Amino acid sequence: MSSENTLTGSTALVTGATSGIGRAIALRLAAAGAEVVLHGRSLERGAALVDEIVGQGGRARFVAADLTDADEALRLASEAGEVDILVNNAGVYEFAATPATDAAAFDKHIAINTRTPFLLVGALAPGMAGRGSGSIITITSNVARITLPVGGAYAASKAGAETLTRYWASEFGGQGVRVNAISPGAVLTEGTLPMFGDNAEAMGKAVNARGKLGEPEEIADIVLFLASPNSSYINGAVLAADGGDLAVFPG
Repeated sequence: MSSENTLTGSTALVTGATSGIGRAIALRLAAAGAEVVLHGRSLERGAALVDEIVGQGGRARFVAADLTDADEALRLASEAGEVDILVNNAGVYEFAATPATDAAAFDKHIAINTRTPFLLVGALAPGMAGRGSGSIITITSNVARITLPVGGAYAASKAGAETLTRYWASEFGGQGVRVNAISPGAVLTEGTLPMFGDNAEAMGKAVNARGKLGEPEEIADIVLFLASPNSSYINGAVLAADGGDLAVFPG
């Protein structure tokens, strides 16, 4: 698949775009010709990424919003305007045991990981449907389908997002809007580096059949595919991108 100019003339909103997987997604979509609306919390990082994309010949602007606040999520949708591609990437993850997870922590996971995509789709998908086309992609997690002794709140929030993906595909698919999700395994980013540390290589061999942790750019490539016409027959899918998770494919 050639990515060059695949998305020319389209506008994409990427939440959580200033670091990690979101940053890689924003760069990939911009390189493919999309104008990218970048979301994040840091004005400094947002401005730097806009400058980077513009410096590479792309188009981008930044909107700051605190997604723990429902009104802020709706403001983000309003300021983004008409978008053709929505990438629900922003997320919070705290791998704590259930007794160590209080109501505030649980609510934070649901607000960012589940409620925000719900609100953004509710605000933006009708416009896509009215124009007869659009692509919505949500980044979930393999913990929505495997089990661990910690992280129940995170897993529940991501499982909810996967269920919503299937419902939205049914709700909007007949109007030209495709809705899919990507379920990554362990991906090495600045956010997960403290978790993996110097054990990243060993961890990769332990968690998937490929024997290597994922890279943000690998997830970004899948997002580009799902955002483009090349994936026109894919709707309501949750694509596993985990190198062959050993919890699913025992070695």
